[in-house]
Amino acid sequence: MIKNITNLGDAALYCDFGDKVNKEINLNVINCFKNLQKLKIKGVTNISPSYNKLIISFDLSETNFNDLKEKISKIKFENLEFKETEIIKIPVCCDEEFKLDLKRLSSNLNISEEEIFKKFFEKNYYCYMTGFIAGMPFLGDIDKNIRIERLQTPRVKVPKGSVGITEQFCNIYTFESPGGWNIIGNTPLKVFDKLNLNNPSLIKSGDHVSFYKISKQEYINWNE
Repeated sequence: MIKNITNLGDAALYCDFGDKVNKEINLNVINCFKNLQKLKIKGVTNISPSYNKLIISFDLSETNFNDLKEKISKIKFENLEFKETEIIKIPVCCDEEFKLDLKRLSSNLNISEEEIFKKFFEKNYYCYMTGFIAGMPFLGDIDKNIRIERLQTPRVKVPKGSVGITEQFCNIYTFESPGGWNIIGNTPLKVFDKLNLNNPSLIKSGDHVSFYKISKQEYINWNE
């Protein structure tokens, strides 16, 4: 499961699960992440999962790299419980003002806008990780026929709630932010709530997500 454990500076290490980015490997990452959280190993201050790595920060006054590496190496994660979550459903409005890149996508991919939406909305997605900005989920894997590279020139401002696609992933901008993803819609749903200190992120690593279309009026009325 874990291929290698390496120090990362003086007070952190990372567990390497391989070079590939796919759901099978990421499920191993999330399994380790969730079970390490439950085990509450002395000295561990933070655990951060990514596509195929797990970064663990620790307090040098309570533990060190060698001791922590030994403890993690002895854990048989494959024998520990891991439950997959129910699907989180995200409403998306694809009105003209929100589908910022759809015409260009249709032209570059040589498929209709309707076909892009069909392929996007008919799939369920898996959250590999969150990051870049607080709570932003990186969701995969989108249909191979609608995969496309990032914008050559990123936008200075991408509106909060924007739903974007790039390569094998889609995401949701939890705050207004610079960004180079291809925007196809916007959700009125609050995906990250900074006032909710205990559970700010609606979507977490390992969650499953689906999207469904709503009208402009439904979008306007959503938070009333």
